[in-house]
Amino acid sequence: MHLLFSPPSIDDLVRLLKAWRFWSIGALIGALIGAGIFYIAPPPYRAHATVLVDFNLEQAWPQETDRQQFYYLERETRKLEEIALSDPVMESIAEINGNITAQELRSGKLLLSQPAEGGWHFYVDDNDPERAAALASSWAQVFVDQVHFQTGVAEGPNAFIEATRTQAAQVPRGRSISMSTYLFVGAIVFLTIASFFVLFFPGAQLSSARVNHSASEVETESARSSN
Repeated sequence: MHLLFSPPSIDDLVRLLKAWRFWSIGALIGALIGAGIFYIAPPPYRAHATVLVDFNLEQAWPQETDRQQFYYLERETRKLEEIALSDPVMESIAEINGNITAQELRSGKLLLSQPAEGGWHFYVDDNDPERAAALASSWAQVFVDQVHFQTGVAEGPNAFIEATRTQAAQVPRGRSISMSTYLFVGAIVFLTIASFFVLFFPGAQLSSARVNHSASEVETESARSSN
């Protein structure tokens, strides 16, 4: 245990460098383990639809300061985010698709990623890529419809805000985590675990070296006796 708390030494670096063959093989083994996990328990598919949101600052605040515009953007962004995750939107998505409930949609299946102004991305994770694409498309379209319906009304978004659906023809889809990520993480985790054995359990290496040294001495003595 004293090796865990002792400061690193040049011997530790030398021991790591001497094991470069093991690191090469270990990286390959870790990558193969990561690939196996990817095929045995693959991550869900992820589809995303994009909505272009324009706050029209020049028209909404033509003579105001940057500070006031900043608070305007923050306030309106929160309103739009509340609309995207509101009960009417979730219920509309469930009604359009018919094979899912609002409770299931709220169980971590949906992910909203948006800047203050620009492209808002509506991500949906599901084991079925077609279902993920359908849910993402429905979510984006219902959001646009709700923004158009609520802009300008009391407590709703500002009347100058515009939301436009993009990528309506085909929704991009793919695995939520790429296979290359599994390969990289598998190699790193395997090498990290292996480094502990190389650094903190040098006794096994020393014992092996002593055994080899003793064996060589026995062979030398035997050769001398025979001569």
